[in-house]
Amino acid sequence: MVGQRGTGVLPPSLRAWLGLIAALAALLVVALGVLYAGAGEPGTVDAWIQPTVEGMRSPWRNIALATDFLGEPVGAATLVVVTVTVCLLLRRPRAAVLVVAGVATAVGATTLLKPLAGRTIHGDANLSYPSGHTAFLTALALVVALLATGRLGLGRTAGMSLVLAAALVAGCAMGWAQVALGAHYPTDVLGGWCTALAVVPATAWLVDRTADRWADRWADRTADAGRGERR
Repeated sequence: MVGQRGTGVLPPSLRAWLGLIAALAALLVVALGVLYAGAGEPGTVDAWIQPTVEGMRSPWRNIALATDFLGEPVGAATLVVVTVTVCLLLRRPRAAVLVVAGVATAVGATTLLKPLAGRTIHGDANLSYPSGHTAFLTALALVVALLATGRLGLGRTAGMSLVLAAALVAGCAMGWAQVALGAHYPTDVLGGWCTALAVVPATAWLVDRTADRWADRWADRTADAGRGERR
């Protein structure tokens, strides 16, 4: 059952630290959005990083294209389906719910933020801040890391190390691909990464809270039914 207690997707030992990180990440998303609102050119940091990454040739360009595909509809859907299937095979339906909810919330947040920030790249029609591709892969990595932390019974230090390492690797990989292909500025990538860090812990907490409430209600109904039969 999704609402079965004891199968939370947000390990209690990580809640406080992930909550703090989520709050800081949300502040950075807002700050970058305000700083680059309405801009259509790279900022100072972008101008420093972008020339070293953008315009790479094969085989690096092919690797960037393959990584970018993971954030496209077909590639992203495939990753989500595979991850959900693994969660169900491991009998972790609550984790399967978080895969869908966490990824959808991260991507949805970037979609809503883009017109608010109004930052563009390669023309006024291409809204760029924050990067949805980066948010997607980072969110998926965070969910998988949270699942692994709970399943392996990792403590706070090991669990936080795994979660942050997974988010960093996924964010850097997709972020590099987006900048290399000229699809985003480096600060767009940072914004997408922080968006995932901000929304996934909150979504995990909400999934746990909702599932536990359903479990409590089901337990109460079962107990009432049992008392009724004994009468």
